[in-house]
Amino acid sequence: MYYRSYLSFLLLMTILCFLPIIANAEEKEDSIYDKRMALYKKTEAITEIPWYYIAAVDQYERQIYKDLEEDQVISIRIPTEIWFGAGNSSTDTDMIGIFNGKGRDGNGDHKADPENGEDILYTMASIIKEYGHSEEDFKIALWNYYKRDLTVQTIKNTALVFKKFNHINLTDRDFPVAINYNYSYRNTWGDRRGFGGNRIHEGTDIFADYGTPVHSTTYGVVELKGWNLYGGWRIGIRDIFNIYHYYAHLSGYKDGIKVGQIVKPGDVLGSVGSSGYGPPGTSGKFPPHLHYGMYKDNGYSEWSFDPYPYLSKWERMAKNKK
Repeated sequence: MYYRSYLSFLLLMTILCFLPIIANAEEKEDSIYDKRMALYKKTEAITEIPWYYIAAVDQYERQIYKDLEEDQVISIRIPTEIWFGAGNSSTDTDMIGIFNGKGRDGNGDHKADPENGEDILYTMASIIKEYGHSEEDFKIALWNYYKRDLTVQTIKNTALVFKKFNHINLTDRDFPVAINYNYSYRNTWGDRRGFGGNRIHEGTDIFADYGTPVHSTTYGVVELKGWNLYGGWRIGIRDIFNIYHYYAHLSGYKDGIKVGQIVKPGDVLGSVGSSGYGPPGTSGKFPPHLHYGMYKDNGYSEWSFDPYPYLSKWERMAKNKK
């Protein structure tokens, strides 16, 4: 009896010790999102460029650099030659102007510092503003700056998500099939596939009955929908972390789902089926299941990675919500 009481006491003390750490971590996360939003809104006020445009550019660049500090507030990196102008290295705004640089003073200290968050956002917003304020002007500005279609599409979609939900702290997730239905899955990423020639399996198969609802796992925008020789009826969603989520072998789509639609975790996209491996309408060549794939973009190329660890985590999250 004494031994059990002692163990209970140790467990309680351990929990109490960790509570401040957990609270501090959550407070720190909230704080950094609040800091970012405050800077985005300030930049909007002085440039009239919508905050969600600026936030989307910052969010995109945050995903393409591996050397960012954990508590780094702003992640945009404007190339030196664009910031200072060719042949210049002075942060003096007058000198930058003489050398046709784009660097701007966002915090009022009469210097344009490429390491200062306020200066960075003001400079990026000023670059965008050169083209106008409309969504089409924004796309043109992005193209001229990045010169890459996928980058333009990703940033534009992220801006639409931020605008719709009026926030940047969008970290909720869901499991891709309804957890109140029967399903099973294991790690099948990298397995060999023979249809259409030898290739690796770029995803995880989640086996479930025909008609099991398929959910969006994340916040994002529907980028692709329709038939694919391998994936059958499939749908692709680009999220705010430069990740493309691929749902294949569906038996059909939810009514009204369309390319360009903004989705959130838990939104129904369609239902489990066994479509694919043939011309449009082919079905039944394998047991019903959802093929779920994830593809990361780093600003230069896009590649498949193993979704299994994320599915395990999102499954736990979904079950904890019940």
